[in-house]
Amino acid sequence: MTTYDVHQHLWPEPLVEMLSERSSAPCLRDGMLVVAGEGAFALDPATYGLDACLARLDRAGLDVAIVSCPPTLGIHRLDEEDAEPLRRAYHEGAVAAIEASCGRLLALSIDQPQDGFVGTILAADDLAELDRVGPVLDEAERRGTFVFIHPGPTRLPPGAPGWWAPAVEYTAQMQRAYGAWLAHGVDRWPNLRVVFSILAGGAPFQLERMQARGFDIRNALHPSLYLETSSYGRRALELCLATFGAKQIVFGSDAPVIDACFTLEHVRTFGQAAVDALCHDSPTALLA
Repeated sequence: MTTYDVHQHLWPEPLVEMLSERSSAPCLRDGMLVVAGEGAFALDPATYGLDACLARLDRAGLDVAIVSCPPTLGIHRLDEEDAEPLRRAYHEGAVAAIEASCGRLLALSIDQPQDGFVGTILAADDLAELDRVGPVLDEAERRGTFVFIHPGPTRLPPGAPGWWAPAVEYTAQMQRAYGAWLAHGVDRWPNLRVVFSILAGGAPFQLERMQARGFDIRNALHPSLYLETSSYGRRALELCLATFGAKQIVFGSDAPVIDACFTLEHVRTFGQAAVDALCHDSPTALLA
């Protein structure tokens, strides 16, 4: 029974080299990652490499990671002339990493479906412009792959603490994306499998309020919608499992940003049936 972590990040060596050569965000400079709007952070690129990814899978007792390049880098916001070399470096490096992983890595492409990738990662704010990204969604649906929605870059308010972006800004982005999809996307692309990372920013917790204001809750139960678990613990998982059942929830960790075992240990408190459902059954259906 193959087990999956559907949310890990991989920075292949060609991408790291290109980020290191850049003089403007996003770039790597003197051991710091510089991101527009959020500042600079100490970062060791090796923690995002193939060997580190495989080691994390071994420590967590998992078989396969679905890896991606996070939209928080802001590549999708660059001019095409700047963005395309970075996308190409990631795609070429990811393909090489997949081949070297002996089946333990699968990857998501950036912005556009690509051959050799099981899905495509999009920034949450892209779903606010469904007509603009419609061709991407059309192509993913045609190919039978899936789309993974992930927070994108943000701009921090003055004096914001370190937890502000992931806990406030990123969750707000995901709630907007989830709401936009429920309002306009799910009927337009009923067969497209879409995964909302970080439990859609906690948006499912708002379903009762949405229903009280006229929302048809059946749209949230559409079988093509999946929620990914990274950063959440037992209380949040318990509510989501009670609301949606296990078929719409997939395990993901957001490693190496968050330890791969953090959420997994909470999943394991629900018993082996929950582990099988979130780590095998639901990811297998997502990849079908």
